[in-house]
Amino acid sequence: MNQHTIKRFEDELNELKEKVLAMGGLVEKATKRSMNSLFKHDTKRAYKVIERDQAINAMEIEIDEMTRTILALRQPAASDLRFVMTTIKVVTDLERMGDLAEGIAELMLETQEHPLIHVSSLESLSDQVFSQTALALNAFAKADLDAAIVCLENHDKVNGKFKSMQREYLTYMMEDARQITAGLISTNIARNLQRIGDHAVNIAEMVIYMIKGRDVRHIDHSEAAAMVTGNRQQ
Repeated sequence: MNQHTIKRFEDELNELKEKVLAMGGLVEKATKRSMNSLFKHDTKRAYKVIERDQAINAMEIEIDEMTRTILALRQPAASDLRFVMTTIKVVTDLERMGDLAEGIAELMLETQEHPLIHVSSLESLSDQVFSQTALALNAFAKADLDAAIVCLENHDKVNGKFKSMQREYLTYMMEDARQITAGLISTNIARNLQRIGDHAVNIAEMVIYMIKGRDVRHIDHSEAAAMVTGNRQQ
């Protein structure tokens, strides 16, 4: 490629990255707004999350088209190819995170008749998931291996918190049958948060692939961290 073509290709990759980060920003806002709608009993905010999910879906389609064009016309190789392939995976996870945030907003509307139980637990879990999402997106934005590894290592804490909440809600429902509906709604909200955390980890795993060329999916997170930092046990 001549210098002009190289510059154009670099510009296209930068634009692609900016689009992905803009989509990530929309997903972060949707997740936070959906939880705030719960904590503040704000139905208008919940409806806004539901309405704005279309914007996230539209960005997925736009970015998919950009990646197809780049693959077809530029035929990237090595690190550039890994970046484009990572983008394809990241966008899929972001779209699903947006759907889960929308699901939380829809569940919030059900709490008008069935108030949440143990709200403090949901606040704690949501803070953990917000942190994980920010870590994953920052890792992608800055090609930050350390941030990606921290995101992987923190995932057990999110899962542990969710499992603890499941037991907590089940005990509450068993002790008071009148709270079964509220308990199920609360459990489903927690499950959506936990799944958002799962997708954040998926993004972190793809960032590791983008940076190191190592596929760490389906590998124990501590083992994956050791593998990519050169500290793997023999």
